[in-house]
Amino acid sequence: MRIRLGAGLLLCLQLAACGSNGGSGGTGGGSGGIGGGTGGSGLDGGSSDGGSLDPSVAPGGNFDLRLWELQEPVGSPGAPTTISPAQLSGPNGFHDAYFFTDPIDGSMTFWDPENGVATANSSYPRSELREMTASGAPADWVTAGTHKLRATLKVTQVPDHVAVAQIHLGTGTPASTKPLLELFYFANGAIELLVEQSPAGGNGMRYPVGNAPLGARWSYVIGLSGNTISVAIDGGAAQTWMMSTTFNQEHMYFKAGDYDQSAGNSGTVGAKVQFYGLSIFHGP
Repeated sequence: MRIRLGAGLLLCLQLAACGSNGGSGGTGGGSGGIGGGTGGSGLDGGSSDGGSLDPSVAPGGNFDLRLWELQEPVGSPGAPTTISPAQLSGPNGFHDAYFFTDPIDGSMTFWDPENGVATANSSYPRSELREMTASGAPADWVTAGTHKLRATLKVTQVPDHVAVAQIHLGTGTPASTKPLLELFYFANGAIELLVEQSPAGGNGMRYPVGNAPLGARWSYVIGLSGNTISVAIDGGAAQTWMMSTTFNQEHMYFKAGDYDQSAGNSGTVGAKVQFYGLSIFHGP
């Protein structure tokens, strides 16, 4: 493990799987980039190619999950079960039927059936990570500066479409339970970005940003720098949009995983998403 304190905090768990910073999804690395670039703070966990992921340990043995909380599709209606960073961390950390290590390639795997429990503010269940702080509080960062989330993943099952990444609203004015944006993967392989036009939500614009066959590995980098939203798929050039100024007084946090956008009565129909790399960067 290495920890450096300075203008920012760099925290990187030096696992065998740490250090590739996304492989084919290498957009935004280096100075000020993802995974601990100069002058910022980064958290890097897992591997982009899966070659060094250990199939015999819990996800916390391959990925640094100290800044993530897990929400599962079980629990009480409107109040799904959540698993703390401390419970997730380490090779013997939490795992179950909804969050586990793939026994073949070691990927961090999320399973979300359509009949799962949803939050009070959503009709859809999820097996999804929510960004936290080092002190264990919910992350709630201001839009100033540069904020990026990188992942390498594949979707192997999905009824229609699934959110694999979000920048979600935290505290702020006006109060909101909506995301700023969601990155969707569709069953036909299309990848789209939904960008809300105001904190009230329900007025989002969808933009096609890429394509990947079902079961194929791909990568993304989503970012917010000031009022500029960016998305890069598979290491390609970043596509950008301007965030509405109605979000200027909002705080944000990242989410990543499997937020299926369909609901039903089936416990076998649902979305399955497998991650090979996941990292966060916050900096100037």
